[in-house]
Amino acid sequence: MRRRLLKRLLYIDSNVFIYPVIYDPDAIPEAARARARLREIVSGSIEACTSTLTWDEVAWVTRRFFGAQRAAAQGASFLGLPNLRLLKVDLEIISKAQTLLERYDLKPRDAIHAATAMKNGIEKILSYDEDFDILPNLTRISP
Repeated sequence: MRRRLLKRLLYIDSNVFIYPVIYDPDAIPEAARARARLREIVSGSIEACTSTLTWDEVAWVTRRFFGAQRAAAQGASFLGLPNLRLLKVDLEIISKAQTLLERYDLKPRDAIHAATAMKNGIEKILSYDEDFDILPNLTRISP
């Protein structure tokens, strides 16, 4: 039953959270579309999940662009996002990520995201990252 419920979820890549933070959604269409998808998550019209790794990516990129104080605020905002399920990263996922990294030449963080989705029976990932397109068991949807 748990697998069936997770299968309906849409996995959200970190760039969907990051684009509206670092780019002006009024000027950059990708940031505007990402912000719109985040609003759908908050409203509950999208059943969404992401890895706990995403918190790191959001906080790290925000810190690089805007400093520690804004990174802390953005990290807290991410953790408080309604209707977003956070999936744990464990040794099994890291082992799967290693396999994906070797087989498909994925970047390590992309491999962790893909492995997290796959382990949880999630078949679709919302992402601007075309690197996911090579994976046979995961369909990328552009925001």
